[in-house]
Amino acid sequence: MRDEMPAKETIRAYYDAFNRQDMEAFFDLLHDDVVHDINQGGRQVGKDAFRTFMEHMNRSYRETLTDIVIMANDDGTRGAAEFIVNGQYLATDEGLPEANGQTYVLPAGAFFEIRDGKVARISNTYNLNDWIAQVGA
Repeated sequence: MRDEMPAKETIRAYYDAFNRQDMEAFFDLLHDDVVHDINQGGRQVGKDAFRTFMEHMNRSYRETLTDIVIMANDDGTRGAAEFIVNGQYLATDEGLPEANGQTYVLPAGAFFEIRDGKVARISNTYNLNDWIAQVGA
């Protein structure tokens, strides 16, 4: 008997916690050694690094994800999600346009590795140029 959630359930719980801004539930779904591939950025390893990243993101952006479609392989070790980011740019992020409360709607996606019912890797992807065009105008 498996004691972990299947990949689709884990990914759904991850995004549900994100949308509720329930950061404790969100972080509880991560492996301690989670690998986070940042869109057009670097790779961070560990829950503490991810926590620092999310604290920064939550200061600069308010986002809700909608139209979430989740896919997973048969053995539950990998998954993917496609969704729409509905956001507001709250505080200027270094190297990006100045924030003044601009809103944006952006298609995005993520790839997951699931281990023991927890997120072991997440790689996010979206079109940064599209985001800049929406908030920089």
